[in-house]
Amino acid sequence: MALGRTRRSESGMNYWPGFVDALSTLILSIIFILTVFVVVQFYLQQEVAGKDTALNQLNAQVAQLTELLSIEKSGKANLEDQLAQLRASLANAQSERDRFKNAAADAGAGLTAAQGNAAALTSQINEEKKISARALSQVEILNQQIAALRRQLAAIEQSLDVSEIKDKESQARIADLGQRLNLALAQKVQELTKYRSDFFGKMREILGNRPEVRVVGDRFVFQSEVLFDSGKADLLGPGRTELDQISGAIVELEKKIPADIPWVIRVDGHTDVRPITGGPYKSNWQLSAERAIAVVQYLIAKGVSPQHLVAAGFGEFQPIDTAKTEEAYKRNRRIEFKLTER
Repeated sequence: MALGRTRRSESGMNYWPGFVDALSTLILSIIFILTVFVVVQFYLQQEVAGKDTALNQLNAQVAQLTELLSIEKSGKANLEDQLAQLRASLANAQSERDRFKNAAADAGAGLTAAQGNAAALTSQINEEKKISARALSQVEILNQQIAALRRQLAAIEQSLDVSEIKDKESQARIADLGQRLNLALAQKVQELTKYRSDFFGKMREILGNRPEVRVVGDRFVFQSEVLFDSGKADLLGPGRTELDQISGAIVELEKKIPADIPWVIRVDGHTDVRPITGGPYKSNWQLSAERAIAVVQYLIAKGVSPQHLVAAGFGEFQPIDTAKTEEAYKRNRRIEFKLTER
C-alpha cells in the first residue's frame, strides 16, 4: 500500500519549486527597486539639504539688505512660495515613500503596482529638480541684483567722502575768511581809535578847561544847564555857540575818516531822578530824548551828515552820581557826545 502511494506521488506534478522561484524573483525585484529608490532618495535629500543651506545663507544676506531691496520683496515672496511648494512636494514624496515601504512589506501587493509607484515617484523627483533649478536661477538673479546694489552703495560712499573733503575745505576757507575779517575789523577799530583821539584832542582845544564840560570815560559831557532851561528842550543861545564849535570839529572829522570805516557821534540825553511836574513832557525819558534830538537836529543844520549822528534818551536810568544831593542831581542832568562804531 505504501508502494502505491509512492507511485501516485511520482506520477503527479510538483508545482511548489516553481512557485517558490517566482516568489523569490518577485521579492528580489521589489528589493532592487526599493534599493534604487532609497539611493535616489538619499542623493535627493543631500541635494535638497545643500539647497536649504544655500537658501538660509541667502535669507541672512537678504535680511541685512532689506531696506535697500524693498523692490525685490515681491520676487523674494514668490521664491519663498516656490520653496514652500518644494518642501510640500518633498513631504508628499516622503509620504509616498513610506506608503511604498508599507506596500512592499506585503508580498501580495504585486510588482506592477510597485513599478507604477516608482515611476510616479521618479516623475515627482524630476519635477522637483526642475523647480529647484528654477529656484537656483532666481537666487542667481537676486545675487546679481544684490551685487549691483552694493556697487551703488560703494559709489554713494565715495560721493559722500568727496563731499566731506569739499566741506572740510569750505570750512577751512570760512575760517580763513573769518580771521581776515577779524583782522580787518581790528584794523578799522584801531584806525577809529586814532581818529577818536584826534577828535578828543580837537574838542579839548575848542572847549578848554571849563567846569560845565568834562570828560567821562570815552565821551564829552555837557551839563544840561549849558544848553537848556530846566524842564525844556529848546536850545539856549550860549548852547548854540558851543554846538557851533562842536559841529565844526565833527565836519572836519568827517573829512579825515575814510568812507569804509563805519562810525557815528552818539548824542545821549540824561536827567536826574526827580519826576517832572507839569510842562509838555510826561516823563524824564521823553525830556531826555527830545533834548538829544534837538542837539542832533542843530548839528545837522550846521552841516554834519545825518548818517554820522544818533540821538538817544536815557532819562534818569543811567546816573553818574547816585547821591541824593543837589550837586549829584546837577551832575546827572547832562548831554553826552561819544564817537563809536556804527
